[in-house]
Amino acid sequence: MVVQEMIKEFGQEIFLAAEATNGIGDAEMKDIWNLAELTRNGFEKLIMQNKLDALVTVGSDASPVLAIGGFPAISVPAAYGSKGVPIGICFGGLKGTEPKLIEIYYGFEQATKNRKSPTFLP
Repeated sequence: MVVQEMIKEFGQEIFLAAEATNGIGDAEMKDIWNLAELTRNGFEKLIMQNKLDALVTVGSDASPVLAIGGFPAISVPAAYGSKGVPIGICFGGLKGTEPKLIEIYYGFEQATKNRKSPTFLP
């Protein structure tokens, strides 16, 4: 099967558009600078001013902020919905805080004892 035939199935339009560019120009450099500035004055400032070890969120709302800034995060099941589908909780922190995030997650897991092994239903 030709790759072009599967674009609609896998949603690769953005990838193909990026591949067709000729690299990073002035507009992209400005965007990168703006994202770095927003990161410094947003997530990093929030964590440092409040002397937090981590930011805890339910679901994936913080994922774009963490991903754009290159920050570490651990997402784990916190509860299970009516059909047994896990509801996630995310612990995110500043760069270099991976050991602290693991410690926080481990404490959460030990305190809640609600982790279930996955089942693979047909």
